[in-house]
Amino acid sequence: MYMHTKDTSHLTPYQLNYWRLYYDPVPEGAIAPNIFFTTKDTVDVGEPFRFGIGFKNVSQTQFDSIKVKLSITDRNNIENIIPIPKQKDLLPNDTIKLEVNVATQSLAGKNILFVNFNPDEDQPEQHVFNNFAFRNLYVKPDSLNPLLDVTFDGTHILNRDIVSSKPDILIKLKDEARWMVLNDTSLLNLHIRYPDGSLRRYYFNNADTVRFTPAGQAPNPDNTATVTVQPWLQQDGEYELIVSGKDRSENAAGNIEYRVAFQVINKPMISNMLNYPNPFTTSTAFVFTLTGSEVPQNMRIQILTITGKVVREITKDELGPLHIGRNITEFKWDGTDQYGDKLANGVYLYRVITNLNGKSLDKYKSSDDNTDKYFNKGYGKMYLMR
Repeated sequence: MYMHTKDTSHLTPYQLNYWRLYYDPVPEGAIAPNIFFTTKDTVDVGEPFRFGIGFKNVSQTQFDSIKVKLSITDRNNIENIIPIPKQKDLLPNDTIKLEVNVATQSLAGKNILFVNFNPDEDQPEQHVFNNFAFRNLYVKPDSLNPLLDVTFDGTHILNRDIVSSKPDILIKLKDEARWMVLNDTSLLNLHIRYPDGSLRRYYFNNADTVRFTPAGQAPNPDNTATVTVQPWLQQDGEYELIVSGKDRSENAAGNIEYRVAFQVINKPMISNMLNYPNPFTTSTAFVFTLTGSEVPQNMRIQILTITGKVVREITKDELGPLHIGRNITEFKWDGTDQYGDKLANGVYLYRVITNLNGKSLDKYKSSDDNTDKYFNKGYGKMYLMR
């Protein structure tokens, strides 16, 4: 402040008795990372980004509730405003500890975080140059494809295999991104083509037929969503299952849809049962095909000498898990009798006995089945050669 007076007539300028200044003091604040600061340079996509920083009132005048602007400029140079509520009134020498969790699902790549206290001079302040800060943030993108796995009654089938007319189809979609949990039904599409050529889409609003189980809470190292489909396929013939899946980052489970054709035969039947290998030295398994919608309640294999004496009877429980379609038993016969004693080398006969709802199963024979020549009146022949 300056004052200049002069008197050109009497050369006696006025003298100043007093000079009084009135003013309303304004506060002054500054970011204070030395008091409070927390952040990361890099996070996985989907992982919440926790950012915290302090702001201190370094004056003797109080701030009213302070406005804060927080934004993240992504790799496409698009500014994303993060809503922040107004902070508390800030007394002299008091500090605000701002803490924010930022969702990163859509921020893959390089980002710049900007934080500004009292932006646009929302309230009077002595200086604003020390109210803001920038911070680089890299969000690691999810560039790997999810894995899709499909089983029928717990088995991976081959194309055109026979399955149950009431199959339990289990579809698993697994992704390595532990923060981007698979919890949305839109990630999977399911269709079945029927023998008449019609294509039916299975939706997730039918709890009796289709059940979706999400992956669970993040972070989830086993990020797997499952779909259980239990249709009733009443037409005999060839069907086709068509499944497509993707993860939360839009990575597809494959360049093309998963497709597998399968056959349904509603009548309960059993094919000729073969043992493999044949001849055998140490052990042999049994190979056969079942049709229909359910496995026989009772099933056993009798092994006989060439004179007709039963030396070993293998029960259904011993055979292990069975399913409609092609079966290779977990059970391996080791050439011993009912008491565990080793049998002599030579030729043995075997036959299978089944029971479903009080009836034995009819014989199933496919168009390319030429195994009848190995059987005589339902009896097969095996060779034990130690």
